[in-house]
Amino acid sequence: MSAASRALPRSPAARLRPRRAALTTAVGGAVAALLLSACTSSGASGGGGDTNFVMGKDGISTVAQGKRDTAPDLSGTTVAGGRLDLRSYRGKVVVLNVWGSWCSPCRAEAPNFEKVYTDLKGQGVQFVGINTLDTSNKNALAFEKQQGITYPSLSDPRGKLLLRFKKGTLSLQAIPSTLVIDRKGKIAARSLAALSEEKLRHMISPVLAEK
Repeated sequence: MSAASRALPRSPAARLRPRRAALTTAVGGAVAALLLSACTSSGASGGGGDTNFVMGKDGISTVAQGKRDTAPDLSGTTVAGGRLDLRSYRGKVVVLNVWGSWCSPCRAEAPNFEKVYTDLKGQGVQFVGINTLDTSNKNALAFEKQQGITYPSLSDPRGKLLLRFKKGTLSLQAIPSTLVIDRKGKIAARSLAALSEEKLRHMISPVLAEK
């Protein structure tokens, strides 16, 4: 290449390519950081707010019967394409699990949830998922099929359903997370970490035993 050709200025398109590449990298990094921060099994706090949760030694937080907040109205389209309204399960104990197909701890706990659901659904216990931050239902459906999940999950790709909860209850930075809602529709227990089968049963049993 001659000295004259080396001295020629780059075209506008050529000058833009590095900027586009940098922008793509930055956006990809931001998305990756969000998913990484969201998918945690550390049991980190879901934020401020007076929610009356009392943390137990096992990492499960509970609320005394007279101090519980009512769960917000949750309704919408399910991952499978149907409609679901959480209020239709009033009178049952509801286990509400927030998960994403991109989340490794979610994959680890999923068989435990299906096993406990199968064992307890005849005793008035209903499991419901909230699938969040999945941009495509195809990924969520593939997750459910692979894990053998038979209970329904609301589709919440942007995390809007989680914003309906009282501040300090749930957070996108703590996924997976699980709530147990009592027969009156009030939040009785919470975990901000992946759950073993034993811990999940321990979380449900006291609420199921309530009259």
